[in-house]
Amino acid sequence: MLIATLVAGLFAYSAVNVIVFFAVFIAVFDGGNKALVIGAAVLLAVVGLGGGLGFGLVRRPWSRGLGLGLAIGWALWSMLSAGVCTGLNPSMYG
Repeated sequence: MLIATLVAGLFAYSAVNVIVFFAVFIAVFDGGNKALVIGAAVLLAVVGLGGGLGFGLVRRPWSRGLGLGLAIGWALWSMLSAGVCTGLNPSMYG
């Protein structure tokens, strides 16, 4: 059950990340400001890391797997996209 909920958390974070990434990309492409990018980065960190910690503290098998999946999803997207998809890349703000 832990592995299944971990994978579910990973896919859930990935879905949120893709939606937020494209929304921010379109808004910035249309002349948006940096505050939108910063807000999206904070939102993704809160969903991935805060949600992961929150679900991990519930201490149920399903919630622990879901929390790990959210945190692992945030870390994987950060590493695989060089921080572009999660707002960690400093070149996005300069």
